[in-house]
Amino acid sequence: MALDTIDAAAKRGVLAVQEYALLSGRAVSNIFRKPLYRSDIFMQADIIGVGSLPIVILTGFFLGGVLALQSAATLTQFGAAAFTGQLVSFSMIKEIGPVVTALMVSGRNASGMASELGSMIVTEQIDAMRALGTDPLKKLVMPRIVATVVMLFFLVILSDAVGILGGGFVSVSMLGQDGSQYFHTSYQSLQFPDILQGLVKPVFFGFIIATIGCFYGMRTRGGTQGVGRSTTQAVVWSSILIIITDFMISRFLIGIFGR
Repeated sequence: MALDTIDAAAKRGVLAVQEYALLSGRAVSNIFRKPLYRSDIFMQADIIGVGSLPIVILTGFFLGGVLALQSAATLTQFGAAAFTGQLVSFSMIKEIGPVVTALMVSGRNASGMASELGSMIVTEQIDAMRALGTDPLKKLVMPRIVATVVMLFFLVILSDAVGILGGGFVSVSMLGQDGSQYFHTSYQSLQFPDILQGLVKPVFFGFIIATIGCFYGMRTRGGTQGVGRSTTQAVVWSSILIIITDFMISRFLIGIFGR
């Protein structure tokens, strides 16, 4: 009996991966086909990007401040408190900025996509779109993918900048460090591989957030309870895949550039 259960669970998992791959592939291919639904893309960009600004700014600022506090306390033991800015900028740009920003956007938008599309499935609005000759993947999924990838890229840049500023504020006002020294060490030690890591990750993270949110929304079943399940699954799986993808990208780029 247990083997039957494991077998059924494995089959469901493989089927889900297959459906996710097909949905993602069709949605990406729709980017290169007309119509483009530019108004939908801009609307989603406003919802996803502009709507996420407050949480991204707050999170980035206080993360930078905490990094400055913790790193300064450790570096002071070795007489290297002057390198606080370098440690904060490295941590924010290469790792913490992209990952935490993606997780914040995932919690806010992956759940929103899943619940919105799930509600449309439950109320048969998707079936009505198909009956009228409109491709739901083209109209609903593609704009969300494009908007999430583009806006997360800029949100991560903003989060990195605000995080470095937050670390500078804490270093100068609370730790008594020299502000000019902090900001000089923040950017002078950065190299191309460091910037590349911080800019490549949000592209993959944005794709994961949008496709996972839309995938679980489009396969919603079971009425309002199904919408709730889809919302929870979208946030959980997008967060898990973001962390796994972060490790894989970091390992790959460190293997190439050595840092």
